Amino acid sequence: MKKIALAFIIILLSTVSMLANGIGTWKNYLSYYEPTEIEKGSGNILYVLASNGLYTYNTNDQSLQTFDKVNGLSDCTISHIKWNKNTKNLIIVYDNANIDIMYGNSDIVNIPDYYSKSMTGDKTVNNIYIYGKHALLATAFGIVDVNMENCEISNTYNIGINVDYCYINNNTIYAASKRNGTYTCSMSQNMLDKNNWKRTANYTAQKTEDKTELFNIVKTLKPGGPKFNNFGFMKFTNGQLYTSGAGYNILQDLRLPGCIQVYNNNDWTFFEDDIQKQTGVSFIDINSVAVNPLNSDTVFASGRTGLYQFVKTKFYKHYSYDNSPLVSVYDTDKNYVVIQGITYNAQGKLWILNSMSNTENLLAYEHGAWSKYSKNELKAMANLCNPFIDSRNYLWFCNDNWKNPAIYKYDINNNKLYTYTSFENQDGTTLNITKIGNITEDLNNNIWIGTDVGPILIEQNETYKDIPTFTQVKVPRNDGTNYADYLLNGTSIRNIAIDNGNRKWFGTEGNGVFLISNDNINQIKHFTKDNSHLLSNSIQSIAINDNTGEVFFGTDKGLCSYMSDASKAAEVMNKDNVYAYPNPVHPDYTGLITVVGLSMNADVKVVTSSGSLVAQGRSNGGSFTWDGNDLSGKRVASGIYMVEAATETGEKGVVCKIAIVN
Repeated sequence: MKKIALAFIIILLSTVSMLANGIGTWKNYLSYYEPTEIEKGSGNILYVLASNGLYTYNTNDQSLQTFDKVNGLSDCTISHIKWNKNTKNLIIVYDNANIDIMYGNSDIVNIPDYYSKSMTGDKTVNNIYIYGKHALLATAFGIVDVNMENCEISNTYNIGINVDYCYINNNTIYAASKRNGTYTCSMSQNMLDKNNWKRTANYTAQKTEDKTELFNIVKTLKPGGPKFNNFGFMKFTNGQLYTSGAGYNILQDLRLPGCIQVYNNNDWTFFEDDIQKQTGVSFIDINSVAVNPLNSDTVFASGRTGLYQFVKTKFYKHYSYDNSPLVSVYDTDKNYVVIQGITYNAQGKLWILNSMSNTENLLAYEHGAWSKYSKNELKAMANLCNPFIDSRNYLWFCNDNWKNPAIYKYDINNNKLYTYTSFENQDGTTLNITKIGNITEDLNNNIWIGTDVGPILIEQNETYKDIPTFTQVKVPRNDGTNYADYLLNGTSIRNIAIDNGNRKWFGTEGNGVFLISNDNINQIKHFTKDNSHLLSNSIQSIAINDNTGEVFFGTDKGLCSYMSDASKAAEVMNKDNVYAYPNPVHPDYTGLITVVGLSMNADVKVVTSSGSLVAQGRSNGGSFTWDGNDLSGKRVASGIYMVEAATETGEKGVVCKIAIVN
């Protein structure tokens, strides 16, 4: 028994140690599925550009290493790579014109000059040519010369044509353009002068190195990660992250692959996606995934081409106008049976939104039977989406279309639809809303809605009203005046997620991610791609793992996550489940000390053995973090510190200890 107990303690401490290192850290979850370019580096190293991501393969020991913004790269979405055997480093060019130089030891130097240069023309890099210590970038306007030894841009040659590729022969630079032909300039002339570049021949296709052998090696490798970098939809169900690409509304038709990707404990599972052969219609632009709460093996997905049923990960059935009440936009065209949102209730009934339909628009499916709840108010609405069932059994959804934006509340129990097409805040100001994002409920049962004028709120006591008041939270300026500003006023909010601390994560169209406090008035974080490892400022979806506090961000550049400090709150606090980590705290540790197992909004105090207060605050969900400093900001002395925790009502106080060694 003692051995078993000891083993359990060792496992617990190991797990705690990993979690301690995780808070505040970022991860990228990028695809490396489709190799497009391969470069042979020094020794046994192959550099592989795959799905716009980079990894290396050691042909000697068969080891793989992936690279992203967390472990060294300056940006994401790589367009080209090229190895320079003279300087023994790799040039990495991103689709936004940013440039990295990677050395054989994986050290990386960024060259931001081209990316940051203000230009009216297109900066797209089409090809890379290595010449001595230089890399010549064939661009949409000319050629950019990068010195790979000094890690700097030497020159920029604005020829005024789209250069598909370039090369040097006999001291002459050749710039080949499919559109304009081939231009040349002697390197003894002033190449900065556009007039010295002359059209000398028609365009001929580039002769490329045969790398079939290398591609044959790479195609067997499995570096991990998702299959695609498309995450327009995400939702946690049963501890697993279900994702899909989305990609369709009345204003866009991206035709994104319809792959459903599920993440769980560092592993990815892919649903069957070679479905067109069985249905005859394209399996694309999947915008919503719903797992049956009574049978997790049954999964439905919706998209531009109808409704799909899966059993576990295998395709089971496709529902369209010919085998269900679903309606096509164009009569008998199965390619446009537009289902923009689905969701299950707790009883296992699937609710379905059929957009652009003149007849059926709100339906349900349960145990093989269909039910129709269609309403005239929803007739022909272009983008019925974002369904969400709240704690009161109201089904919320919206019409996210600039011509007729609307929010809907459907009373499931009474089969009654409430429609809101005009929006007035608590001050009587009319809100000119043209875009509506997702709808969710916080831990106080308030309804939050993302819009292009900022987040709006229907407070809990207003949700029961036929015509509720839309609230814009007022944030005091704290400048000695009585003035306040509306929370994130004018910011286009596309996504809202609520964590275990009742904090709000707001994802924006182009301004990154905001984390707002439980009381809705304090900005805790503002992540952008420039001040964090966020892949892009355009946030398409947000999902939170309630068990760990990890927050996932689906962006237009792929998937990343941030380990927050809000874990799941405990229903009951006691000495058996309240503990701190790391513990003991060693001299070389500079991160946060975390206390877990707390109740929601627990009052936490850290005191010395003599009872002197050194830190205090409230829990975020079930977690409280301490930086190891006292109230004046100084590192505390070595010793044993008591953590006193009590519920927000002051009951059931518990104590754990933290040993600090400096």
